[in-house]
Amino acid sequence: MTEISASLLTLDKENAIKTMYNLEAGKINYFHIDVMDGKFVEKNTTEIMKDYALTASHISNLGLDVHLMVENVEEFVDEYSMLEPKIITFHIEAMNNNEERIKNVIYEIKNIGSRVGIAINPDTDIEKVKKYLPYIHMILIMTVVPGKGGQTLIAETLEKVKKVKEYIDENNIDIDIEVDGGINDETSNKAIECGANILVSGKYLISSENIGEAVRKLKE
Repeated sequence: MTEISASLLTLDKENAIKTMYNLEAGKINYFHIDVMDGKFVEKNTTEIMKDYALTASHISNLGLDVHLMVENVEEFVDEYSMLEPKIITFHIEAMNNNEERIKNVIYEIKNIGSRVGIAINPDTDIEKVKKYLPYIHMILIMTVVPGKGGQTLIAETLEKVKKVKEYIDENNIDIDIEVDGGINDETSNKAIECGANILVSGKYLISSENIGEAVRKLKE
């Protein structure tokens, strides 16, 4: 079953609450919180995303899908733990190949009761993350270069989705595959065909006149 995680990155602050209500009414599954520290990626969204996460947690029962595009992963895991996110995802590239650190972060996220995701950038080989797949709940494959919303999906990244899907099936690993970047009604079916079952979509959903219809098209 395909799930939809609505990115709040391009949300208009003045209409944030109304849009969140409309997204929930449109049958999304998660609010996707794009936390950027201005170091791992150029943009800094730490304050606005914390504000949106707090708002969403107060007005909605939908889970938070927290995507940490940050260098100091541990700090932000701790900061968001009080909101009890459904998922916290961190980037393998932020961990400097430190296996002990990666395992510790996985443990800490599980310890607060959240599901664990590891994200990889478009230019990162899936070999970097294979050894961790049996111990986490989700792999997030970036289908654009992280750092800003509204980008066009990089077609080559879908081959990576397909390879990950083949690997987890061959090794009988129970894990979700999430894709993030350039997901709309034209690219969603390609991502699903390649094996993705959680789709992150922001601008496409938020700019739609009928969010419920847009969600339905994403899932088709």
